Amino acid sequence: MIIPAKPSDAKILTEIAIESKSYWGYSEDIVESWREDLTILPEFFDSWRGSKFMIDDEVAGFYLLNRVNSRTCYVEFLFVKPKFIGKNIGKQLIKHAIKSCRDNSCEVLIVLSDPNAESFYAKHGFKTIYQRKSSIPGRFLPEMELDFPENN
Repeated sequence: MIIPAKPSDAKILTEIAIESKSYWGYSEDIVESWREDLTILPEFFDSWRGSKFMIDDEVAGFYLLNRVNSRTCYVEFLFVKPKFIGKNIGKQLIKHAIKSCRDNSCEVLIVLSDPNAESFYAKHGFKTIYQRKSSIPGRFLPEMELDFPENN
C-alpha cells in the first residue's frame, strides 16, 4: 500500500536510502562519502512531497518529489529496501510519482539517476538528456526526463 510519507519518517527513509545504495555494490567508503546526500531531513517535507510503500508495518520503499517551479518536478529520492528489490515495488512507486506529477499539472519530471537505475527509469518513459560527472572518476550520472505533453 502506498501512503504519504511524513517528516517523522526521515530517519527510516534515510536508512533505506543508504541500505539500498549499498546493495548495488558500492564500497562502504563510497556509500559513507554519500551519507549527507542520502540523508532525508524532516524539513524537506516543508516543500517536498513523498510517498512510502508499506508492507504490513514495514516501509519497503519510498520516493520524494521536489516541485521546483510551476513546470518542473524532480525525483529527489526513490529507493527500495534491498530485501524487497525485484518485487515490483520500485515500479509501483515510480508509477505513483508519475501519476502525481501528471495529476498536478507538471510538464516535466526529472531525475538524476544512479547508473544502475538508468534502465529502470527508461522502462517508464524517461529519456537520458545529459551525463553528469560523478564524484567517482569515470562514472557518469544520467540526467533523465519524462515529459507530460498533455500539461503543456
